[in-house]
Amino acid sequence: MPQIQRIEQESFSVPWTEPMLRMLLQPDSHICLTAEDGAGRVVGYVGMLYVLDEGYIANVAVQPACRRQGVATALLAALEERARSLRLSFLTLEVRAGNAAAAALYEKLGYRVVGRRKDYYEKPREDAVLMTRTLD
Repeated sequence: MPQIQRIEQESFSVPWTEPMLRMLLQPDSHICLTAEDGAGRVVGYVGMLYVLDEGYIANVAVQPACRRQGVATALLAALEERARSLRLSFLTLEVRAGNAAAAALYEKLGYRVVGRRKDYYEKPREDAVLMTRTLD
C-alpha cells in the first residue's frame, strides 16, 4: 500500500488517502491490479469498482519515471480481461479535460467520449471527460 500511495501522490493534485485506496482492495466489488518492475517495486496500478455488469475505473496511475513505457496499457488490458471474466458490459472512467495524453491512450484502447462533468476536478478546477469502453 505505501508504494501505491506514493504513486498516487506523484500522479494527482488531490491524491486519494490510504483509507480511500484500501477500498480498492475489497474483493467482492473491487479489483486492484499492480505492475511491478524487475525488483518487485510497484510502478503502476489500476483500481475499479464493479456493480452488477458495470465497471467503474477509479484510478490509473504510473510512476512518473515509468510513463510512456506501456505500463498503463498493460494494466488496462489486464483489467479488461478481468472485466470480461466477470461478464461486465462496459468499463467507464473520467479523465481531466486537459490530460490529452491519457485521453489519447484511452481512445486507442477503444474508449469513447460519452459525456462531461463540469468543474469535476480541483487544483486546478477542470472538467472531467467521461469515456466508456463497451465490452462484447
